[in-house]
Amino acid sequence: MGRQRERKGAPAAEGGLAPGIHPIDTGTCELVPDRFNPNGWVLHINGVPSSHIDTADPARLDFEYMRWINSLVTSQWPSSQRLRVLHLGGGACSLARSFAVSFPEARQVVVELDGELARLVREWFDLPRAPLLRIRVGEARAVTETLSENSRDLIIRDVFAGSRTPLPLTTREFLGHAHRVLDAGGVYVVNCGDSPDLSMAKREAATISEAFAHTVIIADPPMLKGRRYGNVIIAGSDAPLGEDPALARELLGGGVPAQLWSGEQVARFGRGAQILTD
Repeated sequence: MGRQRERKGAPAAEGGLAPGIHPIDTGTCELVPDRFNPNGWVLHINGVPSSHIDTADPARLDFEYMRWINSLVTSQWPSSQRLRVLHLGGGACSLARSFAVSFPEARQVVVELDGELARLVREWFDLPRAPLLRIRVGEARAVTETLSENSRDLIIRDVFAGSRTPLPLTTREFLGHAHRVLDAGGVYVVNCGDSPDLSMAKREAATISEAFAHTVIIADPPMLKGRRYGNVIIAGSDAPLGEDPALARELLGGGVPAQLWSGEQVARFGRGAQILTD
């Protein structure tokens, strides 16, 4: 507790950054300098590392699962595409900030439950302004349910309460809303955090496979073999997904090599898992 008190009220760094612990609507966030990168910052939310930002390089993504998502998305559309992106879960808007470089014409909305966190992130980091990037304060499912049919090309769900995604954002019923909001050929991507038994990842894979014609999974081999807690990326679309051979090579060549599963591999992974429902 003494250490936290010392950090509170730390003077703002150059550019308005304020390292230390800050109260937010859902608890606390802490902005911590990256020991290995003079331009890097890590945002912790309620003690859990949530986002990394490089203030000098918007395209840099230090969290490996975000790199995997970025690789999948950039393999799916040309950089000239005016992507309509919905991010469910904000954090420091790292992925949205990166997409603004990869897709300069993109129109992005980040849904963030915590209004004070959204305000701080806007204050601290050089985020694109509306209409390129808007932050909408609200609960992810409630916002998704209000959106118009065929109004998005890409939905990314990266919402956590502690180490788990809230159940209402994983179910068949929620996926029905996401599917309705996506345009033809749209892609739905989730970051599933799971334990070595992979029970939740299998249920999510089964549920997403039921909703979409094509499903892919991206994760590192130790995770897929059930050797640790970590991230599994699952994506669904009614259009072919992840078919560019360069994508598999890029994933294998990353700092944490990852495998791309599709078709029968995904079917085997989710076989027998119970569909998630409200």
